[in-house]
Parts: sequence; structure tokens; C-alpha cells
Amino acid sequence: MFESAADNSSILSIDLGLLIGLLVLQRLLDPLLTRDRILFGLTTGSLLIMYALWRWHDTLPTFAFSVQNFWQYFFFAFEALAIVYTLMSIVILFRSIDRSGQADDAQKKMEREGDFPPVDIFICTYDEPLEILERSILTALALDYPDATVWVLDDTRRGWLREYCAEAGARYITRADNKDAKAGNLNNGLALTAAQTNAPVILVLDADFAPRRDFLKRTVGLLLNPDVAVVQTPQFYYNPDPIQHNLLAAQSWVDDQRFFFDIFQPAKDAWGCAFCVGTSFIVRRDRLNEIGGFPSQAISEDINLTYTMLARGYETWWLNEKLSIGLSAEGIPEYITQRARWCLGTIQVALLRDGPLFGSGFTLTQRWHYLHGVLNWLCKPFMVLLLVAPPIYWFAGIPAFEADYLSFLRYGMPALLGQIIYMAWISRSRTLPLFMEATHAVTAFTISATLLSAVVKPFGRPFKITDKGGDRSAPRVHWKLASVFGLISLSSAASVVWAFVSPYAISSTCSGPASRWSSRSSRSWSASSCRAARHSSRSMKRPNSHWTITSSPAMLPGCRHPVRRFSALEICRRAFPIQPLNFISMRLVGSKRKFQVVPKPSLDCDCDRHLRSVSNSWSRCSVRRPVMLLIPQV
Repeated sequence: MFESAADNSSILSIDLGLLIGLLVLQRLLDPLLTRDRILFGLTTGSLLIMYALWRWHDTLPTFAFSVQNFWQYFFFAFEALAIVYTLMSIVILFRSIDRSGQADDAQKKMEREGDFPPVDIFICTYDEPLEILERSILTALALDYPDATVWVLDDTRRGWLREYCAEAGARYITRADNKDAKAGNLNNGLALTAAQTNAPVILVLDADFAPRRDFLKRTVGLLLNPDVAVVQTPQFYYNPDPIQHNLLAAQSWVDDQRFFFDIFQPAKDAWGCAFCVGTSFIVRRDRLNEIGGFPSQAISEDINLTYTMLARGYETWWLNEKLSIGLSAEGIPEYITQRARWCLGTIQVALLRDGPLFGSGFTLTQRWHYLHGVLNWLCKPFMVLLLVAPPIYWFAGIPAFEADYLSFLRYGMPALLGQIIYMAWISRSRTLPLFMEATHAVTAFTISATLLSAVVKPFGRPFKITDKGGDRSAPRVHWKLASVFGLISLSSAASVVWAFVSPYAISSTCSGPASRWSSRSSRSWSASSCRAARHSSRSMKRPNSHWTITSSPAMLPGCRHPVRRFSALEICRRAFPIQPLNFISMRLVGSKRKFQVVPKPSLDCDCDRHLRSVSNSWSRCSVRRPVMLLIPQV
């Protein structure tokens, strides 16, 4: 299906031409135009699909019950999930919407008519210190809106906070227990305020978020549309996240949530599938009463709220304006805890009987958008596999997949270049290779463990809050995380050294007559096979084993070793280390015990001379399909 890679110069020329073409597209196309988003997205997607087909067709062996076979298919399964997730992301990013114009019109209408619906402001708190809480309380009290009441919902029953609220002019609510965590706290506030102010609009703020003075004027008017139940705004932070802080990148790079909030949520909103993110949003009280209050079946009450509303036909709109600012997670443990909670909450909502995957009332678009969110977390174990694959290969001789570098340059590099350039273009420089991978790698192990635990016990887990207000004045070493990544780094470095100093690095030579090639006869390959023996014996950890290829069962002079099982692609790679080998292809004939090596008819060359010219480089044979071959040697 896929042609053999030609040579270094031609492959590099193709990749260079593709790189130039992608950079030209990046320069000429406008990410704000739908047709340009579709054009660039289709280009990137086609490169990724070509890579995926090449991986499936040319790099996987025929399935068999062996450790190497299982590892390669296991690796490919998670890689395929990542590819599907990326392709779905590209489709979602075909569209985008900016509701600032609608917010302008709604604000002017309210101000012209003097009709400002009353608003109850819920500030949810759990054990945050006063220096954090007072920012939210005082800025909420200072909102430029004629009829708003600030309610502090305290889930830790602190007397000093009650006194502070009385002095500041805010109202205070608490409860006897912490049932249902944040959703329970909100529902308690919803019930108690219904008997007092009963405002038709509710603004929800986390304890560390301070709203801009015009927050309510910019958002409340959008709820006049009867189909809209929630208006969500993006989160911004006045402190760098832990990754920015540790890499000293706070002044030169954005936080890792900017692409999600600024680019991806407006795209999802264009499809009618934007979702609540837990703070800095307004919601209609009557819609909440219709669904029985804030949903509490999952620890992610925010996304559960959106999809419960969608099942009733009510939308969440995304107003992409900087209307509040809060605290990012300040330490690596808090950062990881927060992501793990989001992961578990997403899985829990997916498993609900009335949720977006199994419940009724959802459109196909809404279901596959939620599936896309689930895949976002299911892809994280692939990062773990990428980190552990090198040591596994060097120590155990088990590769994640079989391919030579020329083939990867031909099919893998275009997909990689396309994705990097497309993401930089569509995000307006909010993504950066390596930096983004670092953020994903930090949480990959914990999220993978969360996914495994969710298989056993998805529900009944405690709600873990994200601690705020930490001290960054003194550096801290998180030894548990450092030990994990330190072990991976050391094992990778040690495995490279082992490849050169192990007793299997240099094996015995194999003697035998020079090989001769014939397109019809059953003759052995000796000269090239002896060189191949050095590679294969090192990989198989058998210092005295030399593998030779023959097209039929025959006596091979100089090579007296037992039968071994190899994939055809592996045999190609190990037995023909000659330069160049462009003219060689492998054709399976008859049973799996026979094959022929034939010259490509389009090239005129002295095959016998080329086959005897041994080199240290690897080359690739074009195999129609990977199969398992038994090579008898007596």
C-alpha cells in the first residue's frame, strides 16, 4: 500500500517542500475565517490519516500471543486513541463564534429600558484564608449593577468568616455537613435564598475569583434568550501556573488553559456544545428549579449542569471576554489533584444512566462532543507509554513499532509538522511544542492511575479540593514526582549506555560464501546475512545467534542455529543492511515458509553487486503485509 522510502535526499526534499507549503498556508490563511479553518484543518487531518494508515499497514506484525506482539498492539491502541482525538479536535475547530456583539446589544437594551433582573451572587468557599476570600467578596460587592446580593456559602462553618461578612456587607450561609461537596453547597444556597431574595439570575464564583465591575452588565442580558440557561466566561489567572513558574516562563508564555478557554470553548459554542467550567458563570434560577438544582451525581457538577440542561433543550453560551480573574493551582501536587478530579468527573458523567452517552434527549453532535472530552483523558496513558518505551526497547529489545527512519521521515514527519504548525496557527500562538508536552507529562501518571481506579470504582470517591494560597517564596522538591521522572530519565540514559557496553553489543561473526541472487532459485544470502546477524543477535540477547534468510528450507553453510520466528518486516530490516536498497521489494509466494526477493522492474541495476555491498545503515523492504515467517536452519 505504501511505497518504500527512496533515499535521504528525496525524503528530505519532500519534507522540506511540505514544511514550506505549511508555512505558506500559515501565512496566507486567517484563523478567524471558517473556510480557512476548514482548509488548513483538512490538510493537517489528511497528513495525520496517512500516518495512521501507514502505522496500521506497515509497522504492525501479524497478531500472535507474545510479549512483543502485545506491547506493539497495546502501544498502537493508545496512539490510535490520540489520533482519533486529534482528528475530532480538528473537526470541532472548523467553526468558532464570538458573542461579544450579542453581549453589546443585550447590555444596551437593558440600559435603555432600565430593566436589570435581580442577581444573587454565590461565592463558594471551603477553608480558604481571608487574604484570598476578601478579593472575591469585596469585588463582588463593588460590581456595577443596581440589584445584586452577595452570598458567601461557607462549607467549613467558620465563625470569623460570618463576622467578616457582616462587617463587609455580604450575607453568610453555612450548613451542618458537606454532603455532595460543591454541588450540595450550591443547592443549600439555592434553597435558602429562594425564601429571601429569590433572584431570577445567579452568579457563581469560586472563592479565589474576583469579577470585573461590569461582569453582570456584560452577561445577564444574554439570558433573555429563553433557550439559554447558562452563560460561561473564561478563567484568567493573576499568578503563573506551576509549570510556568518552574520553567521560568511566566513572562514569555501563557498558562496551559489558554488554548482551551480562548480557542476551543468558542469552537464548541459554535456547535452548541460549550460547557460550564465551575466558576464565573451565570445561570437562570427557573431552569435550575426545573432540573432539580445543581446536579450532584458526579464530582464535576459544572459539566454535568451543562449536559443536564442540554437534555432539556437549554444551551450554555460562551462569552469569550476577560470578566474575572483568579488563582491558578500554585503547586505541582495541587495542579495534579485538580486535573485528576476533572478526569474522574468527566468519566463519572459519561457513565451516568441519564448522561450524554447513555441518556435520552441528546443530539448526535452533543454525544460525540462529550465523547471527545472523554477521549481527552483516555489519551493521557499514551504519554506514559511514550516515556517508558525507550527503556523497554533498549533493555528488553522490544520496540514500540517496527519502522526505519526513512519511512518515518516520509510518513511520520509530515503529520508531526502539520500538527505543530496547524496548532500554532489555529491557537494564535497559544501552544508551544515541548512546553505543552511537559504539562501533559506531569499529570500523565496520576491521570492514568485515576482511569484505572475508575474502572474498579468510578463513584463514591471523595471530592478533593484544589488548595489555594500556597507559598512560592522558597523552592520545594516534590520527591514522589521527582523520583518517577528521575527513574525514567536514568533508565533511558542507562539503557543507551547498556546498548554499547553489554556483552551482547558485539557478537561473533558468521562465515560463509558470498551470496548470489536469483529471482527464481532458492539460494541463501550470506554476506548481508552475516552483517544482519550482528544486529539481530544483539537485539535478541543471544550472543552466538546469527539469523540468515532463505527463500526455502535449505542448508546454510556457516550458520548452524535453531528455527526462529520473525515478522517479515523485521526480517527485511535485519537481513538487508545494505546501501542503497531502493531496488529491493519482498513478495510472498506460496506458504508462509517461502518468499522471493526481486528487483523493482523500473530500475536497472546490478543487483548482485548491490547485495554484496554491506553497509551499516538500515534500509526498508516493501512488504505487502506483515506476516510471521519460519526460517528453518539446520
